Amino acid sequence: MTAVDVASATITERPLTPAPWIDDPYAHAIRSGRGPLFLRRADGWLLPLDVERWCAAPDAADTALLYRCRRGPVLDIGCGPGRLVAAIAATGVPVLGVDVSPAAVARTRGIGGAVLCRSVFDRLPAEGRWGTALLIDGNVGIGGDARALLARVGELVAPGGRLLVEAAAYDVDERFTVRVEDGRGRYGRDFPWARLGAAALRSAADSTCWTTVEEWSVAGRHFAELARS
Repeated sequence: MTAVDVASATITERPLTPAPWIDDPYAHAIRSGRGPLFLRRADGWLLPLDVERWCAAPDAADTALLYRCRRGPVLDIGCGPGRLVAAIAATGVPVLGVDVSPAAVARTRGIGGAVLCRSVFDRLPAEGRWGTALLIDGNVGIGGDARALLARVGELVAPGGRLLVEAAAYDVDERFTVRVEDGRGRYGRDFPWARLGAAALRSAADSTCWTTVEEWSVAGRHFAELARS
């Protein structure tokens, strides 16, 4: 896939089925670039979402990650407001973001990133030919089933390609239903989500098509590089 292929991918979008992240507190937070924003579980548990970091320039942990994005083209799954898409594009590596949130897609395009408004489980350009895929900022939780997600990403990445994943910073392996809330009484609809720490991520990788190559931590965030077998 060339840089022209990545750029032209934005032309071929199809309508989305209504889903979470479309016009809920997440969308409003992404448009404004600030929180507060949380995931709330049915039992009341709250997970803060770091909107300000997502909407800022890449930090030290992101920079260490970007160094590993030299094998292109790169697919950023759940790219959010596009900080990594824009940073990778600036290095000259072809990159495409995908996200189900129109607000996130608009913000990514606004900073010059190539992006599709689409789910990772929809048909995507260049399936089986991506050199590197990203699941960052908790996106290994997409769909609530990490093994199904990793298997799907395995269909997208070329043999020998890489998947860079951010795991939870502590040992956890959870699947649950959550909704996005803004701390002011506004919330979105329920959807399935998952959280995996390093050990759970290794187990999920081993049971799909991935081999763990390296793990590292920066600024309290934990990452893994997986190789497509």
